[in-house]
Amino acid sequence: MNPPEVAVDLSVFSLFANAHIIVQLVMIGLLLSSVWSWAIIIEKFFLYARFRKETDRFEQVFWSGQSLEELYQALSQRRNVSMAAMFVAAMREWKRSLEQTSKPTHGVQLRIEKVMDVTINREADRLERRLNFLATVGSTAPFVGLFGTVWGIMTSFQAIANSKNTNLAVVAPGIAEALFATALGLLAAIPAVIFFNKFNNDVARLTARMEGFADEFAAILSRQIDKS
Repeated sequence: MNPPEVAVDLSVFSLFANAHIIVQLVMIGLLLSSVWSWAIIIEKFFLYARFRKETDRFEQVFWSGQSLEELYQALSQRRNVSMAAMFVAAMREWKRSLEQTSKPTHGVQLRIEKVMDVTINREADRLERRLNFLATVGSTAPFVGLFGTVWGIMTSFQAIANSKNTNLAVVAPGIAEALFATALGLLAAIPAVIFFNKFNNDVARLTARMEGFADEFAAILSRQIDKS
């Protein structure tokens, strides 16, 4: 007569509840990392969409023929991002320089270019904020999950040695718990790596647009200085 089959519960909750405390801590850490990564991903989607929208809107207004003074007066009354922030900072420096001397010089242009560079760096830093967390999760989560797997397998082998039973019902739960840690590591790492690379490319493109506008605006100011 065959021995009665023992039901083995391999549900997610059962795997977590029956895992060793070290493996449980690894699982909790990976789950929290995954949740925080997705929070960053969603936040960046909205931030970059708003950034692109504000950039497109400013470019449309700037090249519509409206005077620089009118545009500056309209934008200086509110908080700006992207090109608008760079334009306001440059115009503010321009006006301060005119208050000191009636005739602008090339030194004024150098200061304005410096102001625009600082603004570009500040906007880029804001876009890149918390992206390092995605990079960290993407590079470390698989190894953290592997650590949980190794620890879980060691615990399973100890349980097998103590019970002196290699029945599948005894071996399967421990191995499944161990592999579940690796699965969680990959679940956290794969989206983090994908979106980190995507967002890095987005930041590079948005920064390139700001740098291009800075060059064009510097040329406009240079012509204004030459006319003075």
